[in-house]
Amino acid sequence: MLGDAEIEKAARAISDAERNAAAMPPLSGGYPGLALADAYRIQERLNSMREQQGLAFAGYKIGLTWRTTQIACGLTEPICGRILADAVFSNNVTLQAAPYISPQIEVELAFVMACDVDAPLRTAGEALAVTDHVMPALELVDFRMAAPRIVADTVADNSAFAGVVLSSHRLRPQDVDTRWMGATLARNGVVEVSGVAAMGMGHPASCVAWLANTLLERGERLRAGDLIMSGAFAAALPVVTGDRFEADFGPCGGLEISFQ
Repeated sequence: MLGDAEIEKAARAISDAERNAAAMPPLSGGYPGLALADAYRIQERLNSMREQQGLAFAGYKIGLTWRTTQIACGLTEPICGRILADAVFSNNVTLQAAPYISPQIEVELAFVMACDVDAPLRTAGEALAVTDHVMPALELVDFRMAAPRIVADTVADNSAFAGVVLSSHRLRPQDVDTRWMGATLARNGVVEVSGVAAMGMGHPASCVAWLANTLLERGERLRAGDLIMSGAFAAALPVVTGDRFEADFGPCGGLEISFQ
């Protein structure tokens, strides 16, 4: 278990790497066998520093929701991080690539909570019952640590959150089968990956239920209005300057993000 001084030092190193847009060595190199519990403590301290700087949070992101990925990483559940409110973008946004280190784009579904979640959610249906609406979304992930990384490095790094792009197309949970919502993701006009939301724990709402229950175990909770990124359902695509990404969610609309 890391001491408070080590937690502080690690969080500041990640913050510096982000500010300088320069990858730092993985924490696990200096702390062999870095535990997930310590990684979440580092993440919490990092996000506390951001709050002290005046930044606010819009909700949570969930990562590593594919069972195959969890097995490969020696996990039995996903990971999570916080969504920064100033990194929530509308459709057709153009961003500067320079502030990011190793950015990637993923297709996801975003859930917005209808109410506070004060009790465990046992099923995907219970998670949908406390969801106000669902939106097609893109997540921008970035890694502030150089390879080779372990999962704990990514968790400490706020689970690699960098930004989200949200559709204006809001869907009521009762009007769409979110499990079978899918998308293609094109880079510079060429479709490169595709998938359906069921890739994540069999149902994207199951991912939301996992998050709600995990927060309750920590003495926290999801609150009304929280934005939840439920996890990628297709492989991530790397970003370079000049790239344009277009996600096609079929009848549920499309999303676009460009980098210059």
